[in-house]
Amino acid sequence: MNTDIRHLDLNLLKALDALLDERSVTRAAQRLALTQPAVSGMLNRLRESFDDPLFVRGQRGITPTLRAEQLAIPVKRLLADIEGLLKPSEFDPSTAQLTVTLASTDYALQAVVAPFLAALRLRAPNVRVCVLPVDEQALPAQMERGDVDLALLTPQTVAAGLQSAFLFDEAYVCLLRADHADASGQAISLERFCALDHALVSPSGGAFRGVTDDALARIGRTRRVTLSLSSFLVLPQILMTSDLIAVVPSRLAQQRDGLRVLQPPIEIPGFSKTLAWHERTERDPAHRWIRALLIETVAAAHKLCEPLTPFKAAGPTA
Repeated sequence: MNTDIRHLDLNLLKALDALLDERSVTRAAQRLALTQPAVSGMLNRLRESFDDPLFVRGQRGITPTLRAEQLAIPVKRLLADIEGLLKPSEFDPSTAQLTVTLASTDYALQAVVAPFLAALRLRAPNVRVCVLPVDEQALPAQMERGDVDLALLTPQTVAAGLQSAFLFDEAYVCLLRADHADASGQAISLERFCALDHALVSPSGGAFRGVTDDALARIGRTRRVTLSLSSFLVLPQILMTSDLIAVVPSRLAQQRDGLRVLQPPIEIPGFSKTLAWHERTERDPAHRWIRALLIETVAAAHKLCEPLTPFKAAGPTA
């Protein structure tokens, strides 16, 4: 008797299942698309493996032994389980329960994550989302371990080996309060732009220089940055209660009551946004659906934003 599972061909179990159902070597062979001698040979190997005749000749074909009848249900269940392993799992967003961890910058939290969460709540109300700050150095290892599922990055910061999808190009605009002395016109002059006090958002904190200053330097000009913040969250309130002006990504300037959006008087390089994930979730139906929803949400939001000529740079520090 051969009791070592390593030597048991699963095709033999398929033959046993067919023989149990058909009670005929001929009909089992037809069902399996094999010749009758091939199925007879498989039956002989089954008899050796289980140390039992399994089937005896009867008046209307073959009759299973008691041992074969005992095997019928377990074999059918095992074959069904194996078939289930080979089939992709189905994902129903309306009933799915899982947690997705997303790494996001302060900018992407407002421009991407907020509208995505609104859409997700409508379509997949039981999916939980954990949002973490982006740690570019640790991110590849976090994704490999499964600590982070998705990350919102610029193309330059997507580590080698990660999967990614382009989301959108972003451009910068000027933001100031609606009743600011310089908000009445359609544009602001370069002279006034350089003369005003500026607020700057530095994700790493403490910086008083960004891509706007680099653009000014190329034409021999400077501005005066008097406030450096680490988050966009409080910036609108500060602009509403001061004469400060800020250069911000255009998606953060949409629908800001009490604030006015103006085009910068110089070309300021913008940046692109990318969705990144690890190969381990590439084919997972749930993660594929979530990624598609995020991309769809961003595309819909993009249509609501005013078209601006993009000039790519490394990130959102302006």
